[in-house]
Amino acid sequence: MTRVVLALALSLAALAQKPTPVDPPEEDASLSKDKEYAINPVQAEKEFKIGLYYAKKGSFRAAAARFEEASKWNPAFPDAFFKRAEMLEKLGDKAKAREAWAQFLEAAPDDKRVPEVQKKLKASPPPAAAAAK
Repeated sequence: MTRVVLALALSLAALAQKPTPVDPPEEDASLSKDKEYAINPVQAEKEFKIGLYYAKKGSFRAAAARFEEASKWNPAFPDAFFKRAEMLEKLGDKAKAREAWAQFLEAAPDDKRVPEVQKKLKASPPPAAAAAK
């Protein structure tokens, strides 16, 4: 009987103790390396569709990030460059938008939107030319 009471008392004491919270380990620098991208059109399309969702929602920064991801998964995906440039323009980042427009022209020199993009590039001078004025 004494053993049962003693065992019960010990188990109740163990249950009464609160576990000490464990702090998460510090983030290792090796875990935050840049991603390595291999050409993956399926992943690019997925990122692109998520970007379209964010754009429709009005989250232009998130959309631009998704379109950039899509272009990294498939560097020959002109729609990703085109939409990223549009989002960057809406955010007011003319320099990055200009870079995205140029990438679009490289990816799709025969696209029907080329004249529109060339017009946009002519309308906004390169950052070096803008600084010289």
